[in-house]
Amino acid sequence: MARTFTEAAIAGIGQTEFSKASGRSELQLAAECSLAACQDAGISPHDIDGMITFTIDNSDEVNLARCLGVKDLAYTTRIPGGGAAAAATIYQAMAMVNAGLCNNVLIWRAMNERSQYRFGQNPNQQMMSYQSGNGTGSLLWCVPYGAMTPASWGALQAQRYMHTYGVTNRDLGYISVQQRKYAANNPAAWFYGKPITLEDHQNSKWIQEPWLRMLDCCQESDGGVAILVTSLERARDLKQKPVRILGAAQSIPYNVEVISNYYHDDLTVMPEAQGVAKRLWKQTGLRPSDMQAAMIYDAFTPHVLLQLEAFGFCKRGEAAEWVKAGGMAIDGELPVNTNGGLTGEAYIHGMNSMAEGVRQIRGTSPNQVQRVQNVLISSGMAGAILSKD
Repeated sequence: MARTFTEAAIAGIGQTEFSKASGRSELQLAAECSLAACQDAGISPHDIDGMITFTIDNSDEVNLARCLGVKDLAYTTRIPGGGAAAAATIYQAMAMVNAGLCNNVLIWRAMNERSQYRFGQNPNQQMMSYQSGNGTGSLLWCVPYGAMTPASWGALQAQRYMHTYGVTNRDLGYISVQQRKYAANNPAAWFYGKPITLEDHQNSKWIQEPWLRMLDCCQESDGGVAILVTSLERARDLKQKPVRILGAAQSIPYNVEVISNYYHDDLTVMPEAQGVAKRLWKQTGLRPSDMQAAMIYDAFTPHVLLQLEAFGFCKRGEAAEWVKAGGMAIDGELPVNTNGGLTGEAYIHGMNSMAEGVRQIRGTSPNQVQRVQNVLISSGMAGAILSKD
């Protein structure tokens, strides 16, 4: 076994309800989930000295610190890349703690992404600027040419893989069905008590024919999720059993875009996930067979297949058959997205999937995997391995 890469740990998690209309501000959601994470850990919000969120989170660090009563922030940062870099928040928090810069790092993401604005719509319709200040933003290669929405970008990204390996939209339906089965057993999920069949998937409307149907796409959700990271030593004296961050990594290869990811040479692979996998396995000395569960970013169902293959859980082109054979199920080879994922539970930019990884290690998931020691978290451009202490 390789030397442990870090001694950072997750001590607390918190979340609001997930809805289509929260009825309150994003700052209120951020404060609620952050306070819940502190209470879960058993620390005072006054003791937070580091804060991390996404570049596109609308809540200001100073205002949130004021809401929580934070006494003295030593470090703040924001992560670009949206959900593709969600696990990078864990990576950055780990680095801050490991470097001795902070003692208690709060990660949060809060959004009224259904009631206030909608990521799934044409950017021109939601007051989003797709042109950067110097006119070179990546979406300028998409929007003027008719690729207007995340679903269109996801379909373009997936089509070469699906064509090369003969993966059909019906094959993708097995991912949706399994994740909705998990969501149906998760009281926090938007689709709690609402499983679907493969026929339901196939009868859902086309979003990007012939690749993606409505039930291949993540939700648009209101809600907030927060995670509290501290040192393993401090976490051992707190309220919950520590969840070790055994390793974490980012990878942004040449010519890979955050959203419109179809410029690299081989479109049948996800090179950023391959880079993350290479770094994680090297850091920790672990292998795919050492994982008992995985939380894999599922903005669109094909992303799950590409990441399963990138991390070595399946050979190239074989992930669809692996899923069809029950590999993602609770009694399968690798239970995946046991909260229902972003399609079944909610879409809080991947943060809710990271919280589910913590619950699996703690043994408190509504779809608990037996004898869990290690859980992989992957958001594409970043990943982490969570482990029992």
